[in-house]
Parts: sequence; structure tokens; C-alpha cells
Amino acid sequence: MRVEVLTGSALDAALDAVAGLRIAVFRDWPYLYDGDPAYERRYLQTYRDSRDAVLVGAFDGDRLVGAATGTPMEDHADDFSAPLAGTGLPLDRIFYCAESVLLPAYRGRGIGHAFFDLREAHARALGRSHSAFCAVQRPDDHPLRPAGHRPLDGFWTGRGYRRRDGAVARFRWKDIDQPAETDHALQVWMRPL
Repeated sequence: MRVEVLTGSALDAALDAVAGLRIAVFRDWPYLYDGDPAYERRYLQTYRDSRDAVLVGAFDGDRLVGAATGTPMEDHADDFSAPLAGTGLPLDRIFYCAESVLLPAYRGRGIGHAFFDLREAHARALGRSHSAFCAVQRPDDHPLRPAGHRPLDGFWTGRGYRRRDGAVARFRWKDIDQPAETDHALQVWMRPL
């Protein structure tokens, strides 16, 4: 196993594999995302367009088994930056840690920490003062919630992230049990770097 930072052309070359990981991993709780390669191409264009984007890849040999992405907040979708407008913190001080996707067989090995460590180091190198991400919110009584589900809140708070009260992003995608895209709430978490 190796975990490494990809930028520029190496990042671009890995994005199709990232799309496949997003479709596979986000199909599970809590995203329940019914992935679509065309949607993925549009969504991942952000990382091609942002010269300061980063992709942290987890590799088993040459196979990408996990990925975490990030961009300066002002380079990411307005849906994610809009909830931060009232915080008093300029967007050009925030680095957005977007998705972290890792195949189940590779979890519990410290790769999630490496994903955050390397993205946060990239953010510091860009002169960013804060790191933020969004987490999908689902009701506790959702019919597809797996028995015994344990949220990642403890992992995130252990890394210094805190929920930003009132900062909730809205984003649309198609759930596996829905006929069309629906609106989803994503709680913003942030920490100073």
C-alpha cells in the first residue's frame, strides 16, 4: 500500500478511476448515490480546472483503491461555499476537502488520517488558514440506514474539526431508491490549520 499526492497531469490521469470509486463507495450509506459516469465527468471537472487542486491516492500496487480530493474553496461549487458566506472568514482562506472514498477492504489502516494529513499539508502550503468539508445528513429513521451504523463524527472531532452551526450546504444527486435527483443537506465541518 502507498498513499501519495497527485497534482497536475497525474491528478488528471487518475480522475476516471476516482469516478469509479465515487460511484462504488457512495452507493452505500449515507450517500446512497446512484452513480452516473456523465455526472461524474461534469463534477470532477472542478479538479481539472483548479490549478491548486489536489488528489491523494491510495494505491494497492498500481490499482487506485481510495482517493481524497480538495481545492481552494473559491474553486469549488457555489453550493458548498454559500453556507460559509456568513462566517466572516473569506473564502480565499478556506481549503475544501471534498470527497474521501476508500474501498471497504482497505478501511481501518490509517488511510483516512493520511488523506486528511496530506490535504491539510497542501492547504497550508497554499497559505490557507482553515480546512472544511461537508458531511451528508440523513434522518436516524431513514429506511436504508444500516443497523449498527456508526457515524464518523468521532474521527472528525479527533482531528480538530467542528460542526459550523447553521452552515448547511444543499446539493442534488439521485439516490439508489429514487427515480430522479433530490436535494440533500450536507453539514459543514471546519478546523483552523
